[in-house]
Amino acid sequence: MNSSVRLWLCWAGLMVLSLGTVWSGAAGVVVLLAMVKGWVIVDGFMELRHGPWKWRVAMLGWGLVVLAGIVGLSA
Repeated sequence: MNSSVRLWLCWAGLMVLSLGTVWSGAAGVVVLLAMVKGWVIVDGFMELRHGPWKWRVAMLGWGLVVLAGIVGLSA
């Protein structure tokens, strides 16, 4: 699959995930979909899927840091 098609599929996936976020409205689902969207952005648009593993871990780990902060502040 060429990169143009992959980017279009990532974009379409992000649109579906965004609509799911709006339609669900449940806090847990919104946070979960935001994490999935972050993963699609890191692997799809930023193309870190084949990049240095430290960068990929840092980018994907940031979502977990934010999630931990949200859970910590709401507890």
